[in-house]
Amino acid sequence: MNITEYMRQVGEQARLASRALARATTQQKNAALEAIANALEAARDELMTQNALDMAAGKKNGLDAALLDRLALTPTRIDSMIEGLQQVAALPDPCGEMTDMQYRPSGIQLGKMRVPLGVVGIIYESRPNVTIDAASLCLKSGNAAILRGGSEAIHSNQAIAKAVATGLASTGLPTAAVQVIETTDRAAVGALITSSTYVDVIVPRGGKGLIERISQEATVPVIKHLDGICHVYIDDHADLDKAFDVALNSKTHRYGVCNAMETLLVARSVASAILPRLGKAYMQKQVALRGCQETCAILSQASAATQNDWSTEYLAPILAIKIVSDIDEAMAHIATFSSQHTESIVTENYTLARRFLREVDSSSVMVNASTRFADGYEYGLGAEIGISTDKIHARGPVGLEGLTSQKWVVLGDGHIRA
Repeated sequence: MNITEYMRQVGEQARLASRALARATTQQKNAALEAIANALEAARDELMTQNALDMAAGKKNGLDAALLDRLALTPTRIDSMIEGLQQVAALPDPCGEMTDMQYRPSGIQLGKMRVPLGVVGIIYESRPNVTIDAASLCLKSGNAAILRGGSEAIHSNQAIAKAVATGLASTGLPTAAVQVIETTDRAAVGALITSSTYVDVIVPRGGKGLIERISQEATVPVIKHLDGICHVYIDDHADLDKAFDVALNSKTHRYGVCNAMETLLVARSVASAILPRLGKAYMQKQVALRGCQETCAILSQASAATQNDWSTEYLAPILAIKIVSDIDEAMAHIATFSSQHTESIVTENYTLARRFLREVDSSSVMVNASTRFADGYEYGLGAEIGISTDKIHARGPVGLEGLTSQKWVVLGDGHIRA
């Protein structure tokens, strides 16, 4: 297979399909999502058969238990994929929404209309369910999708692709609206991320290595985040019961996720009151603690933190703890080491909470809430295509609206400029 020619054909077909989707009504898009859900239901046996091939190959190739778990398609996960399609169908359609309409002194009426981005390329690893997540969000937001899953899930993704194509065809939308790359050749990724003629944006979902490579090599704009180095700061004025709940949940609800807390900052005035209680709870959860000198003096089970601990995304039951003098030192630490993903302050002081919200430069900033809420579903987006820590276009969890842009619209009645 000539990868360059193949990817050019995929791009051309996606661009043509994006124009058809731009004309599609909300009813047509919702009907396609429901049809895809029905096609997945009908293809359950085939999905399980093809996934078994991937699982067998993964075990043979030495994939670890965590990757094999992400790769597996179970009846419950297929149920979730079908439910996800139905949920996206129920979401409001952002396309065509007109806002900020106003009359200008010239007599024209001016406003903004929300429109699809066009063609979205999504590169991801392991989890076959991402194929449906990406397809459904792109379809509902009026975008054509080019999906490149990992080689370890090639059989599963192709089986899902067939169900998607069946659903699209049954509703009259072009099957090229969602294309799953058929080759495992890594050259396809390079071709996709440099295909600025056909692709409008790239969304990488996977490990840091994948995202770094795409960020460095792409000539197409990228929506991404590299790390989730998230902080919780327990302020002098914190309600310590709230602080305990937030700090425990932020770290231990799930470990291998980008919105889990990696560093806990504690005001010196409350450290001796809250850290022993938290230390006991973390010990029960088997969380290894790495602390500053003051932390180690309070928590005997904590080992001394190194400079690298403040800038590490553990994605594991490991937590760095630092005692700070006040909110200014906490925010200075965050400014130095944060990945601009999610930060939270626990405080009953309204003025300090407002300062934290205003001055901390991350995509999600919270007051008295767990960092685990930084999620598309929890934000009411229905689902997310990923999380962006960039400042241009989308920021934070990227849902349907994040897959659209706005253009100016002008309404006149024969108006001419004087």
